[in-house]
Amino acid sequence: MSERRERIDKHSLSGHSPDEGGFMTPHVLVTGAASGIGAAVAALLAADGWTVTGVDLREAALRASLDGLATPATPLVADLAEPDAAERVVRRAWESVGPLDALVNAAGIYPARPFLELDARLWDQVQAVNVRAPMLAIRAFAELAVAADRPGSVVNISSGAALRARPGAAHYSTSKAALEMLTKAAAIELGGAGIRVNAVSPGFVTVDSTANPVTEEYAAAVSANPLGRRGRPGDIAAAVAWLLTPAAEWVTGSIMRVDGGASAGTTTLPAHWPELTDVQTPGINEGAAL
Repeated sequence: MSERRERIDKHSLSGHSPDEGGFMTPHVLVTGAASGIGAAVAALLAADGWTVTGVDLREAALRASLDGLATPATPLVADLAEPDAAERVVRRAWESVGPLDALVNAAGIYPARPFLELDARLWDQVQAVNVRAPMLAIRAFAELAVAADRPGSVVNISSGAALRARPGAAHYSTSKAALEMLTKAAAIELGGAGIRVNAVSPGFVTVDSTANPVTEEYAAAVSANPLGRRGRPGDIAAAVAWLLTPAAEWVTGSIMRVDGGASAGTTTLPAHWPELTDVQTPGINEGAAL
């Protein structure tokens, strides 16, 4: 029995029936579960004993991602840009699979568009998927959890773009900055009900996405970090999984930067000057007249 599986059993958030091994099985809803970070989160949580409900717009890719997980998984196909989609999938998962213990908002879109070419339609679509859908999903999850007198945990997937703007990404960077504030706002209002809300902010992660592709030139430019390698979906999934365990029970409203140290500072700048000046040199000015 894995250590994390033992923790789930001893501190179960769930009221579900025991599985074949006699353990209580917690239930998580993961959006964006067809590929990339969402798929990695679903796979890791399933391996840790969670029942997974996965949501994505791409049905074939979603089913392929969920097939073969360590525990049974339920696919729900939805376009989270639609105003009622987020609440609908949360309620359907709760009613058809069982009460939810956790929600992971990993769905997001990242279309490239220069600022002078941005229009209202594209701006609204990005905000709808990246901010509005997580907000409505959190609200629906919290309403159901409060009504059932159950605790819960939410993890939102943010981005380093929330801290640093990028050319062609004004809509995306704005949406991720808003998502981080949403995380904090929800945390302070829902904490009293036993619902924790946190976010994981990845650095550049290699996901080979067909939904949100990037050029190698772009990847090379944004992936520099002190640890010297690009992120993997599993790096982010591990952080999400930890935030959902009882080990993180006193953590809420936090933004966990999982980026190889990229947000700590840049590694690509040269030293700003090659040597000390006379004024900077220790001891050289001792005894100088006032």
